[in-house]
Amino acid sequence: MQFRSTRSHTPQVSFKDAVLRCLPSEGGLYVPTAIMDLRQFFMYMDDEISYPELVTAIAPALFQGELNPFSAAKVAESAFNFEPELRRIDDDLSVLNLYNGPTGVFKDFGISFLAAAMEEFLKNSGPAMILSAVRGDAGISMADAFSGREKITSVMIYPSGSIRGLDSSTFVPNGGNIIPIQVRGTFDDCQRLVNETINDRPFADRYNITSANAINPGRLLPQSLYFLYAFIKIKKHLKGDLVFSVPSGNFGNLIAGLYAWKFGMPVNGFIAAMNANNAVGDFIRGKKFIPKPLIRTCSPALDVSVPSNYERLVSFYEEAPAVMHNMVYPASISDEETLDAIAEAWKKYRLLLDPHTAVAFAAARQLVSSREWSGHVHTVILATEHPARETDIIANVTGQPVPIPAKLSALRKKSDPVAVIEPELEALEGAVASCF
Repeated sequence: MQFRSTRSHTPQVSFKDAVLRCLPSEGGLYVPTAIMDLRQFFMYMDDEISYPELVTAIAPALFQGELNPFSAAKVAESAFNFEPELRRIDDDLSVLNLYNGPTGVFKDFGISFLAAAMEEFLKNSGPAMILSAVRGDAGISMADAFSGREKITSVMIYPSGSIRGLDSSTFVPNGGNIIPIQVRGTFDDCQRLVNETINDRPFADRYNITSANAINPGRLLPQSLYFLYAFIKIKKHLKGDLVFSVPSGNFGNLIAGLYAWKFGMPVNGFIAAMNANNAVGDFIRGKKFIPKPLIRTCSPALDVSVPSNYERLVSFYEEAPAVMHNMVYPASISDEETLDAIAEAWKKYRLLLDPHTAVAFAAARQLVSSREWSGHVHTVILATEHPARETDIIANVTGQPVPIPAKLSALRKKSDPVAVIEPELEALEGAVASCF
């Protein structure tokens, strides 16, 4: 598979090069130049297949010449001692649980694949550094996925405030390979610093720097595999249309679903479930994209005004605008509707939903009931966060205590950074260099 920039059709690079140098020199984001039809690999898979088996079967075809069957199996085994869980709730509804990983969020899937694939790519070359902007659960996922990986150092920069769940024994000054750095600024400052550092070619080349944020196709593209997994698990029960409802903030999951559709997955639509920020609802409807002031909500991971994957979304619409306008359906859900969805899911199905998944649940109920689909519709809702990560909200709405698994309880402890810096490129590069 070859990749190009969203801003240019040339030059083209390999998947390995796009992973190890995740931002094109001409600007933009990497997107595949062409999408392979993978139906021969997944259409007839048995619904008893495990997730590692699916990855092992699909990855060599998807990344021909870069992951062979043997190396793909190594990556799958190294990345996944967990897998998604598809729960059929009734004839009209299923929930795809993506929080079964070590840190209880969907990010575990893409980041774990990226970490294992990078370790495989680097086994016959020099070391590399992962520089990522993180907040909340993303930092925990990255630390878990990259900790102990050979030839990889993971630098995580996060905005003012605390970070949780990191083990100080894994930090570089203590002999590990993790460097958490706090920035006296915002998350936008952190994202800017990542881009500036990667584009500072002398410094970036010295440490072979890339990122584990969603700008890296090595994290985003593998997320398409759990859409295929859901289809394999549900296909024999389908009686009509298939729709996915996707919590959407930075739009990585929605982009991944669209890739799965291009791989040949039979699907009739995607619901872009946004909270009150409604970042690109107007754009999806064919209007001009105009960023709006950020609104703080009870689903904070979706509090985004300018999605980091916006250029990738634009590239889909530029290729086939008419098709895309009939594939993606935007929905904006208020906090009140989100809390009502949490209550309804518990009362009707005995499901505990985190607020982000509840946005997708409410959006599905809103759109599927209002549209004239061709016959019966089965909706798969992506559950992106373990309910135990949002115990207070869920308990207040449902009146039910939320059990906290031991592995997640251990992630609540605050962690101290290796350094605290001003939001300036020189300060970040100095903090990184001082660790070696």
